[in-house]
Amino acid sequence: MDTARADALAAREHLHQQGWIAPRNESFRHLPPPGMERWLQGPADVTAPGCDAPPLAGAGWTLHPVGNAQQGSVQARWLDAQDPAQRAELFAGLPLPGDGDAAPFAWAHRALCRQGLRLRVQATPGKTGPDQSTVWLQLRHQPRAEAEAEAPLLVLEVDDGVRCVLIETHEREAAQCGRGVAQNLHVHIRLGTGATLQHLRMAAPGPQDHMAHHVHARLAPHAHYEQALIATGSLYHLQRTTLDLHGHHAAAHAAGLLLAAGTALEQQVHTVHHTAHTISQVETLALASGSARVVVNAHTRIAPGADEAAVRQRLTGIPLAGQPRLVLRPHLEILHDKVQAAHGATWGALPEDALFYARQRGLDDTSARALIVQGMAHALVARCIDHPELLATWQDSGWLAATIARHLAASQEVPHG
Repeated sequence: MDTARADALAAREHLHQQGWIAPRNESFRHLPPPGMERWLQGPADVTAPGCDAPPLAGAGWTLHPVGNAQQGSVQARWLDAQDPAQRAELFAGLPLPGDGDAAPFAWAHRALCRQGLRLRVQATPGKTGPDQSTVWLQLRHQPRAEAEAEAPLLVLEVDDGVRCVLIETHEREAAQCGRGVAQNLHVHIRLGTGATLQHLRMAAPGPQDHMAHHVHARLAPHAHYEQALIATGSLYHLQRTTLDLHGHHAAAHAAGLLLAAGTALEQQVHTVHHTAHTISQVETLALASGSARVVVNAHTRIAPGADEAAVRQRLTGIPLAGQPRLVLRPHLEILHDKVQAAHGATWGALPEDALFYARQRGLDDTSARALIVQGMAHALVARCIDHPELLATWQDSGWLAATIARHLAASQEVPHG
């Protein structure tokens, strides 16, 4: 037996011995994930019985240019996790799953992972400091045709002092013939000293899909990470981000726009301030309708000795129609005295005065709501990502407007009982 297969089997055995996430696990009790076997299913028949639709035609990770933006010096390696040498390269430097709350997802990922992408963004030769150009990357991921369950992997390393913009998209058409996909995705980000990553993530699964995305970001001194997430609901959809602020003066900002109409969606942001003079901010806007279940968990830990750490959490939930369940859970664990920390959660409605003025200008109710939600979403992302060119590129793509329009249309169609 080769080492790649042995490693995958060992991960599977460890998972079976450890067991899956308990229904009353504190981190997952409001929206428990499907059982272990859903995330371990291997290749499936490409079409369901009685289904004449073509199979999924995804190609895994694909790297695309962004207009005429600078590409810089980028090393990209698509690696086969079933080949011993390539698996060793793919997982090199990554931590073992351990035994934390979400560890079963990580063990299941290691057991099933078949392919991954490693990216390294290097400094432009001959340029240093402010003279470095921003490197633009656009990644898209589509489920592979042969997979009923898959475990993609992305490893991104940004070298010291490099500025990078990453647009990451996960979107597919509604599952044909009612056939969904289970995707257990892991992204590992390493930012070198003084590196900056502005990360726009868009995740719109099919309504029958089970999605669990895990982003792990580790920041060196003076590194900055900004993540703006736009996610829609599905049968089960988890977006979990872990921010490790290991270097002094590291800063991270995570913003999330969550849209669920009769579906399930959870965002978790876990932040650890390990050293002094670190900054983190979490801000989420959740919009739900029908019988949707939406959960937002923000947990920030300030370790002993993290002098002058600054933390802010702001969670907002707005039920648009029906009787959705919105759970907002800001949480601070402060183990040091000399810090600044604030957190809060609010529930409300779309601003009536803005709706009134929009209707006065001849917009119908649906158009007025769409305009206001778009404005709130754009403001949320702009507070997180200070990059006008990126925001303009994103807005010009029409993705946000189309996603909000689909959400509002679905919110009118789902049962409201």
